[in-house]
Amino acid sequence: MPGKKIKGRKRHIIVDTMGLLLDVVVHPADIQDRDGAKLILGKVLNEFSSLELVWADGGYRGSLIEWFESNFDAVLEIVKRNDDVRVFKLLPKRWIVERTLGWIVRNRRLSKDYERFSSTEESWIYSGMISLMLNRLESIEEAA
Repeated sequence: MPGKKIKGRKRHIIVDTMGLLLDVVVHPADIQDRDGAKLILGKVLNEFSSLELVWADGGYRGSLIEWFESNFDAVLEIVKRNDDVRVFKLLPKRWIVERTLGWIVRNRRLSKDYERFSSTEESWIYSGMISLMLNRLESIEEAA
């Protein structure tokens, strides 16, 4: 039986092509990835109606694609890995989300599941990304 059977949480994030956070949903770990993706995709595509293309990991294929196509006027493209390759190979577009998750866990409070409520963890993720963006703006101003 697939799925996580231990207590915990999953973080679903949607980022732009630069890796900056558009939205985040934190939910219990016993919810399947495809069902968690529906939570965030519905939220984001209603807020950002100009999105035309969404890239997703191979774990989101299946019924999610049909649901997405029937509910939204955008394209959900699954970034697939090649099963023939046995060594690490950087997949286009997939590393953007992984890099953002790496930036998020640099914040000590987000390195483990310390929060009691999912909404608190979401707020800390937003706070961490705001801090990251402010530091980048500061470094751009110093360089100018």
